Formats: sequence, structure tokens, C-alpha cells
Amino acid sequence: MKHNVLDYLEESALRFPNKTAFADESAACTFAQLKERAQTIGSALAREVPAGMPVPIFMEKSVDTIALFLGCVYAGCFYCLLDVKQPSARIHTILETLQASVAVTVPSHLNTFQNAGFSGRTILLEELEQQQADRALLQAVRERMTDTSPLYCNFTSGSTGVPKGVVVSHRSVLDFIDVFTDLFSITQEDVIGNQAPWDFDVSVKDIYSGLKTGACVQIIPRRMFSFPVQLLDFLCERHVTTLIWAVSALCMISGLKGFEYRVPDSVQKVLFSGEVMPIRHLTLWQQHLPDARFVNLYGPTEITCNCTYYEVDRTFFPGESLPIGKPFPNEHVFLLDGQDREITDADITGELCVAGTCLALGYYNNAAQTAKVFTDNPLCPQYPERIYRTGDLAYYGEDGLLYFASRKDFQIKHMGHRIELGEVEAALESLPGMERACCLFDERRNKLSAFCRTALGKREITRGLAQILPPFMIPNQFFFMEDFPLNKNGKIDRQKLKNDYLEVDL
Repeated sequence: MKHNVLDYLEESALRFPNKTAFADESAACTFAQLKERAQTIGSALAREVPAGMPVPIFMEKSVDTIALFLGCVYAGCFYCLLDVKQPSARIHTILETLQASVAVTVPSHLNTFQNAGFSGRTILLEELEQQQADRALLQAVRERMTDTSPLYCNFTSGSTGVPKGVVVSHRSVLDFIDVFTDLFSITQEDVIGNQAPWDFDVSVKDIYSGLKTGACVQIIPRRMFSFPVQLLDFLCERHVTTLIWAVSALCMISGLKGFEYRVPDSVQKVLFSGEVMPIRHLTLWQQHLPDARFVNLYGPTEITCNCTYYEVDRTFFPGESLPIGKPFPNEHVFLLDGQDREITDADITGELCVAGTCLALGYYNNAAQTAKVFTDNPLCPQYPERIYRTGDLAYYGEDGLLYFASRKDFQIKHMGHRIELGEVEAALESLPGMERACCLFDERRNKLSAFCRTALGKREITRGLAQILPPFMIPNQFFFMEDFPLNKNGKIDRQKLKNDYLEVDL
């Protein structure tokens, strides 16, 4: 039984020593090279940082970055990648939370990082590679680690405005990746096209699926997700077989008519998550890749990537809901009502909760927020069983599958009625000619606001919605978008829409 993700790397380095493990636009490394480099970095870090401590990393994702990630793990530490594009004030807040003694960056980002006010010692990556690996030291570190040792910390936005650092253990990743690669037949023959930022948990599936199976991970440059021609060329030229992407990344290709330029015929698996997949875009992908497997994945960062999945086995029509499916093996997924009673009947909405090995260790240096959402299972009073309350609302369909309804905080009160913004968005997305839609509530004006990318006019939209929704759920104001702003995780940036359109006088 594996206890450390380094077992994945070391086994693949034995099986496929000369096979490309990771490649970016300008560099590549084999599994053997990756192992050797990570051990060198790990030896240097182990002399600088106590085991079990965080190592902030201020770099773009690259072949260098994965070597540094695994070097942190060899040192008995856990890594935390900081997005170089985020504001220095947010970087400073994250660093204050981590209270790390050492951080690592590269010369091109050194000044920016120093401006964030890090109080510890900043080391350049090249400094960590100037000595030989100390295998006796690495072995001693390894013997002290357990499968519940932290592996990484990803910061998510917090409801209080302060980012929360989700700490995930080796065991949670091992448990998930073993099942994930088996369910979706990821093997050494695959080429994974990495879209997700490496401070976002979707990337965990790319990184560790590659390390476990010997698949090659091709790191796609961030800029290509604004230029579908470049992106499609990359997928074709690198023979990518597997996409584990955010919904918005897929919609960028289908929405900008990328398939009219080129179809990435090598792609065999398309797994998507992060937002509700618009049926019209899913259909376009299915039509252009008729032999590919399509899987809808659901799950928040706090439960290690995903807790449910649905393999799309038919064509859906606009207005239909795509299931989030059934739980992954060894994950207990259930619904609770407002009185903490379990919901088992169809068509009754409740909060989706999760138990099992998948749960994160909690939020770093934030016991109060941890205690709010990582709670004892109210259905199990006989002994402590930890669950995560997702804050997402879901329901069972008549088919027994789970369906996402909305966020708890997407429920608003408008004209005396409680409204799920997710239901309004689903209705907008179902209209013929609607490419993408998003719905927000303008509290100041007490108006329901629809943001649409479409050739339809306001009158056509409201007429179409009137066939689906009651009058109080039809948006009062419309904003027509050429493109939606996306956050760094590839989701529609709802806060930016709110700031730009709803919190100023128009």
C-alpha cells in the first residue's frame, strides 16, 4: 500500500525512465530526470526547512515547477503555489497565513515577490540545485512521514474576504487518483493536456494521474486560452488524448467556433468541472469528437478534486439538466435538509455533504473557518465522523442520480419570492441562440440581472423565458457581452461582473 505520492514518481521512473513525464512550451523532462532533480532540490530544502512546514512557491507552472513541488515533498514539507498574476496585497495575506520560514522563486519574479513583504528567507530555485542529493537525509525524512502528512495547500476565496488555505494530505490524493485513473482508463499511452493553474485543485488530477500511470503531461501556456487557433494547434501537434478542464476553457473553443478551424482528433477523453456545462457547448464537443468519452465531474477543493461523476451516455437537449452523477468509490455523498435530516427522495433539494478519506485536513491557520464546515456528521451520533458541508444545493432525480441545483448563497429574495439564480441561468442557457449566460442580483436596485453572450435581443429573451419561468424570475436588466471575464481558475468571474456593472451607476 502506498503512503506517499513519491511512490508514484519512483515507480514510474523505474518503469519508464526515459519517457517524457512533463513538457512545457520550451522544456521537457523524463521520469528519471524528474526524480533525480526532485531529490536534489529536496535534499537542499530539508537542510533549510523543518518537515511538515509549508514552502510558498512563486513561479509560473512549468517543468521547473513540478520538480520543485516534488522536491518539497522529498524534504517532508508541503508546497503552496502562489499565482504570480494576483495582487501583491493578496499574496501578502497568504504569506501572513502560512508564516513560512522559506519561500522559493526564480530571478524573473524575485522583485515582485519581495514587494509582497515576505518576512522569511527567499531562495532562488537555481540555488537549490547546486549540491548533490543526500539520499540518507531523504530516507530519514521519508521514514518520519505518514500518509496523513500534508502534501499541498491551495488558497480559495473566503466569504470574509480573506483567502482560505485548503490543506490536503498524501492519503487523500492517493485514494482519489488510484480510483480516478482506473475509472477513466488513464494509462501510460495517454497525453494529458494541462489547462488548470497549479494552485487550483483541478491540476492535481493532471499532475498525479501522470505520475501514477506514466502518462505524459503537456503543460499548456496560459495565453493560449485566449487564442483558440494556437490552443488547437498545440493539442494536435502534441497529440493530446485527455482533457481535464474547466467548463469555461471548453466553452472558449466551442463558443469562438474553434472547430471550424481544426478538430483535435487525438482527444479521447474530455472531463470537465467547475461550473454547470452549457448543453449547447457539450453537444458541439460531442458532435466533433463522436468517439470521445465525456464526463461531468463535481466537487469542491475541500474534498480533494471530485466526489461525484457522470459519464455522459447520450445527447442532451437545451433545457435538460446534466447530472453530477454518483459518488466516487470510498466517498460518502449525501443530502441534508435545514434540520440536518437526510434527504433520500427525488426532487427535494438539500445541502450536499461528503465524508471519507477524501476530506482535506482543514484550513491552514484557520481553526474557526475549519470548524464551520468540517463538522461531525449529525446522522452519526454514536461516534465522531467528520463531514464537509459543501454549501452547494443538490437533489436526486427520478433516475437516482444527483443533480446540482445551486449554491446556498445563490438563493436570493426578489419581489417576495425566493429564487435560485442557478435556475434562472439554466433557463437562459436553454434558449436557442444563447451561447453563454450568467445571472446576478443587483441588491442596490433590487433587480435580477442577466449577462448574455448571444445574438438574441432583450425582447426575444424575455419572450423565451416567459415560456419557462414565472414572471418574478425573469431578469429586469440585461447586459450583452462579447466575452465573459474569467477568474484564474477558468470560471466566470462573477465578482468582476458585479463590480463593473452592478456597483456603479450606469
